[in-house]
Amino acid sequence: MPLTNNATHYGGIAKTLHWLTALLILTLIPLGIIATDAPFSSSEELAQKAWLFSLHKTLGVTVFFVGLIRILWALTQPKPALLNVDKPVESLLAETAHWLLYGSLVLVPLTGWIHHAAAEGYAPIWWPFGQNLPFVPKSPELSHTFSALHGILEKVLMFTIIAHVLGAIKHHFIDRDATLLRMLPGYPATGPLDKPRHSFAPLGVALVIWAAALGAGAGLGLFKTPEGAAPAPELAAVASDWTVTGGDIKISIKQMGSTVEGHFADWTAAITYDEAAESEVKGNTEVTISIPSLTLGTVSDQAMGPDYFDATTHPTAVFKADLVQTDAGNQAVGTLSIKGYEQPITLPFDLTIEGDTATANGTVTLDRRNYHVGDAQSDEGTLGFSVDVAISLTATR
Repeated sequence: MPLTNNATHYGGIAKTLHWLTALLILTLIPLGIIATDAPFSSSEELAQKAWLFSLHKTLGVTVFFVGLIRILWALTQPKPALLNVDKPVESLLAETAHWLLYGSLVLVPLTGWIHHAAAEGYAPIWWPFGQNLPFVPKSPELSHTFSALHGILEKVLMFTIIAHVLGAIKHHFIDRDATLLRMLPGYPATGPLDKPRHSFAPLGVALVIWAAALGAGAGLGLFKTPEGAAPAPELAAVASDWTVTGGDIKISIKQMGSTVEGHFADWTAAITYDEAAESEVKGNTEVTISIPSLTLGTVSDQAMGPDYFDATTHPTAVFKADLVQTDAGNQAVGTLSIKGYEQPITLPFDLTIEGDTATANGTVTLDRRNYHVGDAQSDEGTLGFSVDVAISLTATR
């Protein structure tokens, strides 16, 4: 069997790439559906779900490169003429399907890849590269947008495959021509000997179909960032000797071996502090944190659930501590209450006071199990036990 194409048949390389692509896509589509619908209420279920998604993503990246190779090969080869050139409408539909299929080989895996690269944590790609992409920042909004694009383009691909298969069946059983057979290995060259006639009209139709699908997706609100399940409480203003003018509370945790970072957008701090006090205790603080204000990559909504922060029932966390200065440095010594579970913690921090302005930075590592966050995730390889907390603030007296 010749490896290259000519005017009457497809060569061995084109046929191999065609059937390899078909095998990959027909594996990926049901695999993605199964992974999406898989439960994740326990460590074992979450690990299985992540494994399915990792397989889906890895095969998706494979399709991307196979698709590029197939397109590049097609550009170097003559394309055999259609066997139904005497039927212009059918020819237009067939060529449009080819454009949609070739475009999908790049667009569907690429949008999925960008969705993955913009997300934090969860289900890594098994290739030795590709967890991150150049010029793609970690952004839940960007990840959601490309997830929606991936889903819409995937639907176009699915309908195109169905039409492509039905067309091949029609050619074989109704028209009784060699359209299907000439893509099979070993089938002899067949087809019209006149010069193939192709136009850019099918490309225009394909672009219209993609635009219509994206417009329909936008009309259905698929690009809108979903709102969190738990309403964020309005934290009351607090009386404080020091007024916080800026700062952040950040957390990070390992999920499936990847670091997921987040921060709380809303919190208050009541602070008393007198650096001239003679005792080690220089003051105290009470920090109230709005749990639903947490942004934690693509798992923000999951983190609000009953097995995690249970934000609907417990919308705030509270840290109460004495501010102590010893030879070892500054420490906030007190308790942290999350979900009604209170644990003692000591938070070391660096403090700089210039006039009436103070800046403080501190870090502490918590064990999520002490607060019954993610009890069902008992495997540290699935969800890390340690949660790193970093606090920074600027306050004026």
